[in-house]
Amino acid sequence: MKLYVYNDYRLGVEATDGTLVDITDLVPEHTEPRERTNALIRAWSTVSADVSSRVAAGGGQALDSVTVRAPQPQPRNLFAAPVNYHKHQQEMGGENGVYTDRKILDVSVRKGFLKAVTSIVGPDGAIELPYEDRRFDHEAEVGIIISKEAKQVSVEEALDYVFGYTPLLDITLRGDEDRSWRKSMDTFTPIGPYILTADEVEDPENLDFWLTVNGEMRQKSNTSFLIWGIAKLISEYSQVITLQPGDIIATGTPEGVAQIVPGDTVVLTIPAIGELTMPVVARP
Repeated sequence: MKLYVYNDYRLGVEATDGTLVDITDLVPEHTEPRERTNALIRAWSTVSADVSSRVAAGGGQALDSVTVRAPQPQPRNLFAAPVNYHKHQQEMGGENGVYTDRKILDVSVRKGFLKAVTSIVGPDGAIELPYEDRRFDHEAEVGIIISKEAKQVSVEEALDYVFGYTPLLDITLRGDEDRSWRKSMDTFTPIGPYILTADEVEDPENLDFWLTVNGEMRQKSNTSFLIWGIAKLISEYSQVITLQPGDIIATGTPEGVAQIVPGDTVVLTIPAIGELTMPVVARP
């Protein structure tokens, strides 16, 4: 199922007739609007049958008549995997790398980092670049949304803790500042346009995806090339951090990372999941 957040943070599901059906009433009435996705995930075992019935019934609003927002605007935690593709590791370091002649440590050493939840933005917004004299890069990734509390889970059981997947961009300021700071600025984690529930994704460890800027292919890869795959990431993080329902994990980006500037349009396509389009602007 394709789950949306739209207009004033209402919850919706795309029906078989292509309309968007409101399911906001399936979470407690007084839930804070930005927390509704978390409430839906926590209640999923009891409401999913009702959601399926509404998908079949249809009769909702036209998708192009609503404002589609980030499908998970308020996770408790937003984790990201640093340098999780070998070819990206090579392009960042070495003689011709972004960080010339530095040894770039991969995910097996760096493990992970946290991004500010406030960096999340949906397709209703834009990637806002705050400085005119600094380099900002696009990074194409798969976003994992956690379904239930995960504590010390094995690799073999890790995918049982996935609620769904969404296209995710990790926008990055290049420089010497701490990684979390460079990647946590407002609008630096675009996600969406919806969460595709895990049951709709046949093999998350073998997902093709690509990213274009103004129609030019920049990144193209597959999750099978991850150093730490999706199940491994969930398992490793859960060994020391208790993952919460609604938490997001960004899987890391492949080679092809390059600069974006105001006026660009970035499109991330994951055929098995969805497509996210984001304009790039200078921050007002």
